[in-house]
Amino acid sequence: MTENNNNFNNFSNVSEQPAHEQPKTHKKGRGAKIAAFAICLVLLCGGSAFGGMMLGANYLTESDSDDNSSTKSVSTILTGTKDKSSDSSDSAINVSTVNTDKLMTASEIYAQYVNSTVGITTSITTNYFGYQTTAAASGSGFIITDDGYIVTNYHVIEDADSIKVTTYDGTSYDARLIGIDENNDLAVIKINADGLTPVVIGSSDDLNVGDNVIAIGNPLGELTFSLTSGVVSALDREVTMSNALTMDLIQTDCAINSGNSGGALFNMYGEVVGITNAKYSSSSSSEASIDNIGFAIPISDVMDTIESIIEDGVIKTPYIGVSVGQATTSSGSGRFEMSYQATGAMVVGVTENSPAEKAGLKEDDVITAVDGKEIAYVSDLTSYIASRDPGDEITLTIERDGEEKEIKVTVGEQTQKALPESENMYVDG
Repeated sequence: MTENNNNFNNFSNVSEQPAHEQPKTHKKGRGAKIAAFAICLVLLCGGSAFGGMMLGANYLTESDSDDNSSTKSVSTILTGTKDKSSDSSDSAINVSTVNTDKLMTASEIYAQYVNSTVGITTSITTNYFGYQTTAAASGSGFIITDDGYIVTNYHVIEDADSIKVTTYDGTSYDARLIGIDENNDLAVIKINADGLTPVVIGSSDDLNVGDNVIAIGNPLGELTFSLTSGVVSALDREVTMSNALTMDLIQTDCAINSGNSGGALFNMYGEVVGITNAKYSSSSSSEASIDNIGFAIPISDVMDTIESIIEDGVIKTPYIGVSVGQATTSSGSGRFEMSYQATGAMVVGVTENSPAEKAGLKEDDVITAVDGKEIAYVSDLTSYIASRDPGDEITLTIERDGEEKEIKVTVGEQTQKALPESENMYVDG
């Protein structure tokens, strides 16, 4: 894990990219930093054959008329009354509210929502020196609609040739992939089933450090439907994964292990407030023991994306249309010249016809502040843009040719398909 992400980041996707140990778009980004001692942040998918292998991207889709025609049925997502009002709009998704004013015990939450939790296993075919080898991976997920939409992590299903879902009653289903958002380590899959028990969606924005939370998942890929409890240890924890993806996450001391990836993190009102996806490994390079430092994706950061994937099969993200890298400074000359990391985000590319181009941003501009907030690192800028809504006007403070300028940019919206067009693999659902 590193404290800052110095890789170039394209604001087409806006949030800095996501996370997996094999088998942000309504978002917030407030940039709390992790201490930079050498420990490994691992993703929590359980692999039965190839431990920590990073996977590629085979996407399983299906052209069933029940999900892709204009007459598809309406799915309903449940939210707590403290989060949203009901939505009666004519769309593929209804949002219904349920009363979640009553505090619940951990055992009550487990009894009510263990049927909303699923175990996920995938099959991955890998080519090693001309030989094809099949491995299995496992993770967790949770049911978000009663007609079979399920949320999990992207790294749980990454590169899968097949996806199988098992519910608490032991029923097994073949699943198809509906869409992914790699930058938020998010995936939506679908099984052909009705009358399922969906979770109730809460608001991670209402969490406080010290709040009690519980996780239900599939640790180690075999201890299915396990509950662990703990508290919120930190909010908006900016961490960089083992695959260089940077995310702002909820930190919790709930015991979270390989196989828990994609499971739900509940508050004590029985509302989902996070999606578990990573933990620190058990030891660091300094031999310090590390226990119960787990992470979850804030649900409020990704609910807009989940709904957009289900309803339209697309990801909608705010963007301004620049590629940026960490600013640098240099000293010395000739062969003795040395470059050092500096404060600010340097523009290394401007997208044609983008809001940034229309506002007058140019390559080699260094963005030092946005709306008066200092931009020390690239991640500060990506998080801030990701937290804005399309149409918002922001003020960038830049350095250009030794002079400081202010440029106003109107945030745009970029839409991309949740599955690449080039992928046409199928699996029965």
